[in-house]
Amino acid sequence: MSDLTVVIATRDRAAQLAHTLDRLRRLPDHPEIIVVDNGSTDGTPDTVRRHFPRVRLLALRANRGAGARNLGVQAARTPYVAFADDDSWWHPGALTRAATLFERHPRLAALAARTLVGPQERLDPMSAFMASAPLGRPDDLPGPAVLGFLACAAVVRRSAFLRCGGFDPVVFFMGEEARLAYDLAATGWGLAYYPEVVAHHHPAPGGDGTGKRLLATRNAALTAWMRRPLPVAWAHTQALWQAGADPGTLRGFAARLPRALARRRVPHPAVEAALARLAAAEYTAGYRTIPDRVPALAQV
Repeated sequence: MSDLTVVIATRDRAAQLAHTLDRLRRLPDHPEIIVVDNGSTDGTPDTVRRHFPRVRLLALRANRGAGARNLGVQAARTPYVAFADDDSWWHPGALTRAATLFERHPRLAALAARTLVGPQERLDPMSAFMASAPLGRPDDLPGPAVLGFLACAAVVRRSAFLRCGGFDPVVFFMGEEARLAYDLAATGWGLAYYPEVVAHHHPAPGGDGTGKRLLATRNAALTAWMRRPLPVAWAHTQALWQAGADPGTLRGFAARLPRALARRRVPHPAVEAALARLAAAEYTAGYRTIPDRVPALAQV
């Protein structure tokens, strides 16, 4: 596929990555694939070189977190980039359809796919919420407007992505989409959900759910200090304490906070108004208990 590249960031998941690459290379779209390896120690780069010689590999010496995807986008030679994780892949035909949508909608900067989770292909709750169109359906976008997306199931316009700084190095990983979505919307770009573009996500069962929840809460607070009004940023910080964050999580927050403050910008009124609408919609849908004091589902 000459106008779209798939970028995957990975670390120490050689077997899962091989499964995903096998799925992607069998797509009828035939996209170019770039794998950015975050300093793996399990032989991931060798696996890619040996079994997937047509995949472009960027082997980093250190773990750059979600920022590794930025390097993949920079290396891409196409106007559009689709992301996948080492446990997610695209449905046949999805990428061709996505590229066509970008051609038809010049304001579109990010497209959120309908995401099916696990072997049972359950609809991801974030997809269900986006489909409810709490922000409406602008005429110049292909589907409901959104203010966030799942990085493992999104397609972006390369020029807009790079102009807005890509994924944020301050949060490192988990919730890295929020600041990017905010900046895209603040500069006039559109973000939309389109259910006919489908991605599959098969995360490993189990894992540290509490750790992920605390990490997401920490990163939402850091993002709030970078872009949100000060009362909202303070509320996010209080939420981190109230969530029972362990000393390591709190130290990580404190270490990153000066960098977040250095990147702070004046909140954008139109984006804040949209976020308030999202918060109210999530409160009504039962996703949150406080309508405007915790991070929106569509942001994290």
